Amino acid sequence: MQLKINNLKFTINLKHIIAVCLTLFVANGILAQEIIDETIKKEEVVDSIKPTTDIKVDGVSAVVGDYIILESDIDKTFLQLKAQGGDPSVISRCQLFGKLLEDKLYAHHAIQDSIVINDAEIRSYVGQQLEQIKQQVGGDMQKVLDFYKKSDEQSLRDEMFEINKSQKLGSEMQRKIIDEIEVTPEEVRQFFNKIPKEQRPTFGTELKVAQIVIKPEPTQAEIDNVIVKLKTIKREVEEGGNFRSKALFNSDDPGSKKDGGALPPMNRSRPRMVKEFREVAFSLQEGEISEPFKTQYGYHIILLEKIRGQEYDVRHILMIPEVAESSVKAAKEKIEETKKNIEEGNISFADAAREVSDEVETKFQGGQLINPATQDYNFELTKIDTEIYVKIQDLDNNTISDVLVDRDEIGNVQFKILTVTDRIDEHEANYARDYLKIKELALNEKRLDAIAKWQEEKIQDTYIKITGSYRDCDFTNNWLKK
Repeated sequence: MQLKINNLKFTINLKHIIAVCLTLFVANGILAQEIIDETIKKEEVVDSIKPTTDIKVDGVSAVVGDYIILESDIDKTFLQLKAQGGDPSVISRCQLFGKLLEDKLYAHHAIQDSIVINDAEIRSYVGQQLEQIKQQVGGDMQKVLDFYKKSDEQSLRDEMFEINKSQKLGSEMQRKIIDEIEVTPEEVRQFFNKIPKEQRPTFGTELKVAQIVIKPEPTQAEIDNVIVKLKTIKREVEEGGNFRSKALFNSDDPGSKKDGGALPPMNRSRPRMVKEFREVAFSLQEGEISEPFKTQYGYHIILLEKIRGQEYDVRHILMIPEVAESSVKAAKEKIEETKKNIEEGNISFADAAREVSDEVETKFQGGQLINPATQDYNFELTKIDTEIYVKIQDLDNNTISDVLVDRDEIGNVQFKILTVTDRIDEHEANYARDYLKIKELALNEKRLDAIAKWQEEKIQDTYIKITGSYRDCDFTNNWLKK
């Protein structure tokens, strides 16, 4: 058996590279995509292209169902890759073209399968993209329009909307294909046993890491001040004031304040916000403003604008109480004292975490960090956050790092100490010890097989036309239906 991933440390799947690159391109809204007018025959669109050796015409390079790929889509994608600091030489034109064909195949069949995309969510995302792009050019929208060769902002927004909608359709189609795929323990065992010993993956050095976090707290006076301000804003809006304007001038959330506090639509079945925020938002009636409430980010009020089935359109204002220097000093002294007590044997690291740590997510597990990728306690040394890596790379088991000055999600100072509770050196995959990783490999293979089967079937069932030199590409998929 030829293993698809020979060595997890060094093997990079080209298809994944291209997918990552395209994600960057979409984030900046560069790909030009169109949906063919149903009144025009696809054959007429394609056959009308007249290639010339003197002028490079922006013609149709391919038709996939109701979508077309223009020659300029590929050119712009390469330019954007270069602008992002990537190396276009690692991806051939044919490989990139093949990835675009896949994207259109997914999007076309998403429409056929009646997959519904929330237009409001797409428009909100487009707004965030434009702000990011503007920041890159000093906030000058005209420079953005010049770069993308657009005469006005609305035409750029419209194009970015179609791009993102197509990408969202494609991703939802892929999700539908693999959503219900699972692997049994027996399938994992068979997958592992089929791998020749010399081809088994090598897992890098892994650590189990625990931490204690102390966060300087604002005084009650500062908290009360913020709550009074939020209550005042609530009253003023209820008396006729504009919530959007209040958010623009008062909110401490940089991601939403420029949009008047607007957040992406919240869905009851796909929760994305923290629990406290969801509970308040879902308890409101349309047009109602919440009382001030606390989350890990600060204090909020929420305006529920619209309920559409399972989706809620909300705006919020976030205010973060100021933390006094005296509180910062007290937090630093507290963590230094905690570190000393552990080192002197007065208390274990795990018990200290349970008693004094301010990080709710870890304190009840004795400070043990959970790897979000694997949902276990093991972290590959080379994939740990750089700042943490510097602190723990030379730590022996159960020794404690120096005090680390860090920032939380909202930028406030916090203090950490870390320890390595276990270390597993680089090793060949072991079925018992590395079961979760092997299970993930088996699941990925099963998903890839399902996607490959789906693509093979849908390519045969879908109108596809490829023109010009792209017909000479050596595609992985049978796009030419030979």
